[in-house]
Amino acid sequence: MREPVFIKQNIARWREYQRRLDNPSNEAPDTLAQMYTELTSDLAFARTHFPDAVITQMLNAMTLKLHNEIYSGRQEKWSRLWTFWTQEVPQAVYDNRKAMLAALVTFVLFLGVGIISLFNDADFAKLILGEDYVEMTIENIRNGVPTDVYSSGSEAESFLGIMLNNLRVDVLCISMGIFTPFFTAIFLMYNAVMVGAFTFFFFQYGVMGDAMMAIMQHGTLEISTMVIAAGAGFVMGWGCLFPGTYSRMTAFRRKAKDALKIALSVFPVTIVAAFIEGYLTRHTEYPLAFRVAVIVLSAAFIIFYYILLPWVVGRKRHNLSMTDE
Repeated sequence: MREPVFIKQNIARWREYQRRLDNPSNEAPDTLAQMYTELTSDLAFARTHFPDAVITQMLNAMTLKLHNEIYSGRQEKWSRLWTFWTQEVPQAVYDNRKAMLAALVTFVLFLGVGIISLFNDADFAKLILGEDYVEMTIENIRNGVPTDVYSSGSEAESFLGIMLNNLRVDVLCISMGIFTPFFTAIFLMYNAVMVGAFTFFFFQYGVMGDAMMAIMQHGTLEISTMVIAAGAGFVMGWGCLFPGTYSRMTAFRRKAKDALKIALSVFPVTIVAAFIEGYLTRHTEYPLAFRVAVIVLSAAFIIFYYILLPWVVGRKRHNLSMTDE
Protein backbone atom coordinates (compact mmCIF):
# COMPACT_ATOMS: atom_id res chain seq x y z
CA MET A 1 0.00 0.00 0.00
CA ARG A 2 1.34 3.44 -0.94
CA GLU A 3 1.61 6.16 1.68
CA PRO A 4 -1.13 8.46 0.23
CA VAL A 5 -3.58 5.54 0.15
CA PHE A 6 -2.68 4.55 3.71
CA ILE A 7 -3.25 8.11 4.91
CA LYS A 8 -6.50 8.53 2.99
CA GLN A 9 -7.96 5.33 4.43
CA ASN A 10 -7.18 6.22 8.03
CA ILE A 11 -6.88 10.00 8.38
CA ALA A 12 -10.45 10.52 9.59
CA ARG A 13 -9.98 7.99 12.38
CA TRP A 14 -6.63 9.49 13.41
CA ARG A 15 -8.11 12.96 13.59
CA GLU A 16 -10.92 11.61 15.75
CA TYR A 17 -8.36 10.00 18.07
CA GLN A 18 -6.34 13.21 18.27
CA ARG A 19 -9.44 15.13 19.28
CA ARG A 20 -10.38 12.57 21.91
CA LEU A 21 -6.86 12.52 23.34
CA ASP A 22 -7.21 16.20 24.17
CA ASN A 23 -9.56 15.08 26.97
CA PRO A 24 -8.61 11.46 27.72
CA SER A 25 -10.31 11.55 31.12
CA ASN A 26 -13.66 11.57 29.30
CA GLU A 27 -12.91 8.22 27.69
CA ALA A 28 -13.63 4.81 29.19
CA PRO A 29 -10.55 2.64 29.86
CA ASP A 30 -11.68 0.05 27.32
CA THR A 31 -12.02 2.76 24.70
CA LEU A 32 -8.48 3.96 25.36
CA ALA A 33 -7.22 0.38 25.14
CA GLN A 34 -8.99 -0.11 21.80
CA MET A 35 -7.51 3.11 20.45
CA TYR A 36 -4.05 2.05 21.63
CA THR A 37 -4.36 -1.35 19.92
CA GLU A 38 -5.36 0.22 16.60
CA LEU A 39 -2.70 2.95 16.75
CA THR A 40 0.10 0.51 17.52
CA SER A 41 -1.01 -1.59 14.55
CA ASP A 42 -1.00 1.49 12.30
CA LEU A 43 2.39 2.55 13.66
CA ALA A 44 3.91 -0.87 13.01
CA PHE A 45 2.70 -0.73 9.40
CA ALA A 46 4.00 2.82 8.92
CA ARG A 47 7.42 1.99 10.40
CA THR A 48 7.73 -0.98 8.08
CA HIS A 49 6.73 0.78 4.86
CA PHE A 50 7.35 4.50 5.49
CA PRO A 51 9.96 4.70 8.28
CA ASP A 52 10.97 8.31 7.55
CA ALA A 53 7.54 9.73 6.73
CA VAL A 54 5.91 12.53 8.70
CA ILE A 55 2.84 10.38 9.25
CA THR A 56 5.01 7.78 11.02
CA GLN A 57 6.29 10.43 13.42
CA MET A 58 2.74 11.63 14.08
CA LEU A 59 1.51 8.10 14.81
CA ASN A 60 4.47 7.52 17.11
CA ALA A 61 3.65 10.69 19.09
CA MET A 62 -0.03 9.76 19.40
CA THR A 63 0.79 6.22 20.47
CA LEU A 64 3.29 7.43 23.08
CA LYS A 65 0.78 9.91 24.51
CA LEU A 66 -1.88 7.24 24.71
CA HIS A 67 0.55 4.76 26.27
CA ASN A 68 1.42 7.25 29.00
CA GLU A 69 -2.23 8.00 29.63
CA ILE A 70 -3.11 4.32 30.03
CA TYR A 71 -0.18 3.20 32.14
CA SER A 72 0.46 6.27 34.27
CA GLY A 73 -3.16 7.06 35.07
CA ARG A 74 -4.61 3.70 36.01
CA GLN A 75 -7.70 3.88 38.16
CA GLU A 76 -8.13 1.93 41.33
CA LYS A 77 -10.04 -1.34 40.99
CA TRP A 78 -13.17 -0.12 42.75
CA SER A 79 -13.19 3.10 40.75
CA ARG A 80 -12.84 1.08 37.55
CA LEU A 81 -15.77 -1.09 38.59
CA TRP A 82 -17.91 1.98 39.27
CA THR A 83 -16.98 3.44 35.88
CA PHE A 84 -17.90 0.20 34.17
CA TRP A 85 -21.45 0.16 35.56
CA THR A 86 -22.15 3.89 35.43
CA GLN A 87 -20.36 4.86 32.21
CA GLU A 88 -19.23 1.99 30.00
CA VAL A 89 -22.39 -0.12 30.00
CA PRO A 90 -24.74 2.87 29.48
CA GLN A 91 -22.45 4.16 26.73
CA ALA A 92 -22.45 0.77 25.02
CA VAL A 93 -26.26 0.70 25.15
CA TYR A 94 -26.46 4.24 23.78
CA ASP A 95 -23.97 3.61 20.97
CA ASN A 96 -25.97 0.55 19.91
CA ARG A 97 -29.45 1.88 20.60
CA LYS A 98 -30.67 0.99 17.10
CA ALA A 99 -29.81 -2.67 17.67
CA MET A 100 -31.49 -2.59 21.08
CA LEU A 101 -34.59 -0.98 19.56
CA ALA A 102 -34.62 -3.61 16.80
CA ALA A 103 -34.67 -6.35 19.44
CA LEU A 104 -37.55 -4.67 21.28
CA VAL A 105 -39.57 -4.18 18.09
CA THR A 106 -38.94 -7.80 17.05
CA PHE A 107 -40.14 -9.04 20.43
CA VAL A 108 -43.29 -6.91 20.45
CA LEU A 109 -44.22 -7.90 16.89
CA PHE A 110 -43.89 -11.61 17.54
CA LEU A 111 -45.58 -11.28 20.90
CA GLY A 112 -48.53 -10.17 18.81
CA VAL A 113 -48.03 -13.14 16.49
CA GLY A 114 -48.35 -15.47 19.47
CA ILE A 115 -51.56 -13.79 20.61
CA ILE A 116 -53.12 -13.81 17.15
CA SER A 117 -52.11 -17.42 16.53
CA LEU A 118 -53.79 -18.61 19.72
CA PHE A 119 -56.82 -16.45 19.00
CA ASN A 120 -57.27 -18.16 15.62
CA ASP A 121 -56.35 -21.69 16.70
CA ALA A 122 -57.15 -22.98 20.19
CA ASP A 123 -54.71 -25.86 19.74
CA PHE A 124 -51.80 -23.50 19.14
CA ALA A 125 -51.16 -23.32 22.91
CA LYS A 126 -50.44 -27.05 23.02
CA LEU A 127 -48.14 -26.75 20.00
CA ILE A 128 -46.02 -23.92 21.35
CA LEU A 129 -46.24 -24.49 25.13
CA GLY A 130 -46.50 -28.27 25.23
CA GLU A 131 -49.60 -30.39 25.80
CA ASP A 132 -48.64 -31.50 29.31
CA TYR A 133 -48.04 -27.92 30.46
CA VAL A 134 -51.34 -26.73 28.99
CA GLU A 135 -53.33 -29.54 30.62
CA MET A 136 -51.66 -28.92 33.95
CA THR A 137 -52.39 -25.19 33.77
CA ILE A 138 -56.02 -25.79 32.85
CA GLU A 139 -56.34 -28.03 35.91
CA ASN A 140 -54.75 -25.34 38.08
CA ILE A 141 -57.21 -22.77 36.72
CA ARG A 142 -60.13 -25.05 37.56
CA ASN A 143 -58.74 -25.36 41.08
CA GLY A 144 -58.56 -21.58 41.43
CA VAL A 145 -54.74 -21.39 41.42
CA PRO A 146 -53.72 -20.55 37.81
CA THR A 147 -50.06 -19.99 38.70
CA ASP A 148 -49.69 -23.00 40.97
CA VAL A 149 -46.88 -24.26 38.73
CA TYR A 150 -44.58 -21.79 40.51
CA SER A 151 -45.24 -23.51 43.83
CA SER A 152 -43.71 -26.84 42.84
CA GLY A 153 -40.41 -27.80 44.43
CA SER A 154 -38.54 -25.98 47.15
CA GLU A 155 -37.74 -22.30 46.85
CA ALA A 156 -34.00 -22.91 46.63
CA GLU A 157 -34.36 -25.62 43.98
CA SER A 158 -36.70 -23.45 41.94
CA PHE A 159 -34.36 -20.48 42.16
CA LEU A 160 -31.32 -22.49 41.05
CA GLY A 161 -33.11 -24.23 38.17
CA ILE A 162 -34.74 -21.04 36.90
CA MET A 163 -31.49 -19.09 37.18
CA LEU A 164 -29.50 -21.62 35.14
CA ASN A 165 -32.20 -21.85 32.48
CA ASN A 166 -32.59 -18.09 32.12
CA LEU A 167 -28.83 -17.52 32.00
CA ARG A 168 -28.71 -20.15 29.26
CA VAL A 169 -31.35 -18.21 27.31
CA ASP A 170 -29.34 -14.98 27.71
CA VAL A 171 -26.14 -16.65 26.53
CA LEU A 172 -27.90 -18.18 23.53
CA CYS A 173 -29.42 -14.82 22.57
CA ILE A 174 -25.97 -13.23 22.61
CA SER A 175 -23.81 -16.03 21.21
CA MET A 176 -26.12 -16.68 18.25
CA GLY A 177 -25.20 -13.21 17.00
CA ILE A 178 -21.52 -14.10 16.53
CA PHE A 179 -21.95 -14.69 12.80
CA THR A 180 -25.20 -12.89 12.01
CA PRO A 181 -28.10 -11.31 13.92
CA PHE A 182 -30.46 -13.59 11.97
CA PHE A 183 -30.07 -16.52 14.38
CA THR A 184 -30.58 -14.30 17.41
CA ALA A 185 -33.69 -12.89 15.76
CA ILE A 186 -35.12 -16.37 15.15
CA PHE A 187 -34.50 -17.36 18.79
CA LEU A 188 -36.09 -14.12 20.03
CA MET A 189 -39.09 -14.56 17.72
CA TYR A 190 -39.76 -18.06 19.03
CA ASN A 191 -39.62 -16.93 22.65
CA ALA A 192 -41.80 -13.89 21.92
CA VAL A 193 -44.45 -16.11 20.32
CA MET A 194 -44.36 -18.32 23.42
CA VAL A 195 -44.84 -15.34 25.72
CA GLY A 196 -47.70 -14.03 23.58
CA ALA A 197 -49.49 -17.38 23.53
CA PHE A 198 -48.82 -17.86 27.25
CA THR A 199 -50.36 -14.48 28.07
CA PHE A 200 -53.42 -14.87 25.86
CA PHE A 201 -54.00 -18.39 27.18
CA PHE A 202 -54.78 -16.95 30.62
CA PHE A 203 -56.93 -14.27 29.01
CA GLN A 204 -59.02 -16.92 27.28
CA TYR A 205 -59.75 -18.56 30.62
CA GLY A 206 -60.63 -15.26 32.30
CA VAL A 207 -57.76 -15.29 34.82
CA MET A 208 -55.31 -12.98 33.09
CA GLY A 209 -55.39 -10.35 35.84
CA ASP A 210 -54.54 -12.74 38.66
CA ALA A 211 -52.02 -14.62 36.54
CA MET A 212 -50.17 -11.52 35.33
CA MET A 213 -50.05 -10.06 38.83
CA ALA A 214 -48.07 -13.11 39.87
CA ILE A 215 -46.05 -13.70 36.72
CA MET A 216 -44.95 -10.12 36.10
CA GLN A 217 -43.26 -9.97 39.49
CA HIS A 218 -40.38 -11.87 37.92
CA GLY A 219 -41.43 -11.47 34.29
CA THR A 220 -40.71 -7.74 34.19
CA LEU A 221 -37.01 -8.38 34.67
CA GLU A 222 -36.93 -11.79 33.00
CA ILE A 223 -38.49 -10.67 29.72
CA SER A 224 -36.51 -7.42 29.72
CA THR A 225 -33.19 -9.22 30.11
CA MET A 226 -34.06 -11.60 27.28
CA VAL A 227 -34.76 -8.67 24.96
CA ILE A 228 -31.63 -6.81 26.06
CA ALA A 229 -29.51 -9.95 25.62
CA ALA A 230 -30.98 -10.34 22.12
CA GLY A 231 -30.05 -6.72 21.48
CA ALA A 232 -26.48 -7.57 22.46
CA GLY A 233 -26.61 -10.45 19.98
CA PHE A 234 -27.78 -8.03 17.29
CA VAL A 235 -24.87 -5.72 18.18
CA MET A 236 -22.35 -8.50 17.70
CA GLY A 237 -23.90 -9.70 14.44
CA TRP A 238 -24.15 -6.24 12.93
CA GLY A 239 -20.43 -5.74 13.52
CA CYS A 240 -19.80 -8.43 10.92
CA LEU A 241 -22.51 -7.37 8.47
CA PHE A 242 -21.97 -3.60 8.61
CA PRO A 243 -18.28 -2.87 9.38
CA GLY A 244 -18.47 0.74 8.19
CA THR A 245 -15.02 2.30 7.73
CA TYR A 246 -13.32 -0.48 9.71
CA SER A 247 -12.18 -3.86 8.49
CA ARG A 248 -14.71 -6.60 9.15
CA MET A 249 -12.58 -8.15 11.90
CA THR A 250 -11.91 -4.80 13.59
CA ALA A 251 -15.61 -3.90 13.47
CA PHE A 252 -16.52 -7.29 14.92
CA ARG A 253 -14.04 -6.88 17.80
CA ARG A 254 -15.38 -3.43 18.62
CA LYS A 255 -19.00 -4.55 18.58
CA ALA A 256 -18.18 -7.75 20.46
CA LYS A 257 -16.77 -5.63 23.30
CA ASP A 258 -19.95 -3.58 23.45
CA ALA A 259 -22.04 -6.76 23.37
CA LEU A 260 -19.99 -8.27 26.20
CA LYS A 261 -20.47 -5.19 28.36
CA ILE A 262 -24.23 -5.31 27.81
CA ALA A 263 -24.23 -9.06 28.50
CA LEU A 264 -22.35 -8.63 31.77
CA SER A 265 -24.94 -6.09 32.89
CA VAL A 266 -27.77 -8.48 32.07
CA PHE A 267 -26.56 -11.52 34.03
CA PRO A 268 -27.00 -10.05 37.55
CA VAL A 269 -30.49 -8.82 36.62
CA THR A 270 -31.35 -12.31 35.36
CA ILE A 271 -30.26 -13.76 38.69
CA VAL A 272 -32.45 -11.27 40.58
CA ALA A 273 -35.41 -12.23 38.35
CA ALA A 274 -34.81 -15.91 39.14
CA PHE A 275 -34.69 -15.11 42.85
CA ILE A 276 -38.04 -13.33 42.63
CA GLU A 277 -39.56 -16.22 40.69
CA GLY A 278 -38.20 -18.84 43.07
CA TYR A 279 -38.94 -17.09 46.35
CA LEU A 280 -41.75 -14.54 45.77
CA THR A 281 -43.94 -15.42 42.79
CA ARG A 282 -45.27 -18.57 44.45
CA HIS A 283 -46.64 -16.57 47.39
CA THR A 284 -49.93 -15.34 45.94
CA GLU A 285 -51.09 -14.65 49.48
CA TYR A 286 -48.69 -11.70 49.77
CA PRO A 287 -50.44 -8.29 49.88
CA LEU A 288 -51.35 -6.80 46.53
CA ALA A 289 -49.41 -3.63 47.35
CA PHE A 290 -46.23 -5.66 47.84
CA ARG A 291 -46.59 -7.47 44.51
CA VAL A 292 -47.37 -4.24 42.67
CA ALA A 293 -44.32 -2.64 44.29
CA VAL A 294 -42.07 -5.45 43.02
CA ILE A 295 -43.37 -4.98 39.47
CA VAL A 296 -43.11 -1.18 39.56
CA LEU A 297 -39.59 -1.18 41.02
CA SER A 298 -38.45 -3.74 38.45
CA ALA A 299 -39.87 -1.71 35.57
CA ALA A 300 -38.40 1.49 37.00
CA PHE A 301 -34.94 -0.08 37.15
CA ILE A 302 -35.09 -1.27 33.53
CA ILE A 303 -36.31 2.12 32.30
CA PHE A 304 -33.68 4.01 34.29
CA TYR A 305 -30.64 1.84 33.61
CA TYR A 306 -31.26 0.81 30.01
CA ILE A 307 -33.07 3.89 28.66
CA LEU A 308 -32.60 7.03 30.74
CA LEU A 309 -29.03 6.58 31.96
CA PRO A 310 -27.66 5.59 28.51
CA TRP A 311 -29.31 8.67 27.05
CA VAL A 312 -27.79 10.96 29.70
CA VAL A 313 -24.30 9.41 29.39
CA GLY A 314 -24.40 9.30 25.60
CA ARG A 315 -25.61 12.87 25.16
CA LYS A 316 -23.07 14.14 27.68
CA ARG A 317 -20.24 12.59 25.69
CA HIS A 318 -21.71 13.90 22.44
CA ASN A 319 -21.94 17.42 23.85
CA LEU A 320 -18.35 17.24 25.09
CA SER A 321 -17.11 16.15 21.68
CA MET A 322 -19.02 19.01 20.03
CA THR A 323 -17.48 21.48 22.47
CA ASP A 324 -13.99 20.20 21.77
CA GLU A 325 -14.31 20.66 17.98
